[in-house]
Amino acid sequence: MKIKEIIVVEGKDDTTAIKRAVEADTIETNGSSIGDTVIEQIKLAQKARGVIIFTDPDFPGEKIRKTITEKVAGCKHAFLTKDEARPKRGKGIGVEHASSESIRLALQSVKEEMEEYISDITFDDLVDAGLIGGSQAKARREKLGISLKIGYTNGKQLHKRLNMFQITKEEYDEAINRIIQEEKN
Repeated sequence: MKIKEIIVVEGKDDTTAIKRAVEADTIETNGSSIGDTVIEQIKLAQKARGVIIFTDPDFPGEKIRKTITEKVAGCKHAFLTKDEARPKRGKGIGVEHASSESIRLALQSVKEEMEEYISDITFDDLVDAGLIGGSQAKARREKLGISLKIGYTNGKQLHKRLNMFQITKEEYDEAINRIIQEEKN
């Protein structure tokens, strides 16, 4: 599998894992404090071939994703679940621990951000579905992120991400209904 876009990852071990799974070029951010030089490389890559942001499913990874999204318009996003990014033994979480199969699946399910999309999904819908507030909110957001392949977000960012990836009300409702059914069983 060959990837046209340039994949933005956090470090060398992520690049190694990506290249083991697919044929692709990468840019490494080398941590969450992304310098101007790296942002300029990402902007150039976006103009030339497009960019896929593929960071770890943790706080620093989300911080990197947010920083790039704010400075480079039109990026695509690939996500792993926390379970897919855990090592078989030991501690940590990251792209470098994911199987080649998980990496390929994440890259096949890439989401493209769009600026001007107004969703039918309201903030009240998120509250009504128990995604914001309540004892099960975090777990439900995690399940929703997996189901829709948009990654995990906190309550504040969920509505923005649903809009950014143009998730329809129908897709959202189907995912929520599946989550509620699983909880009942």
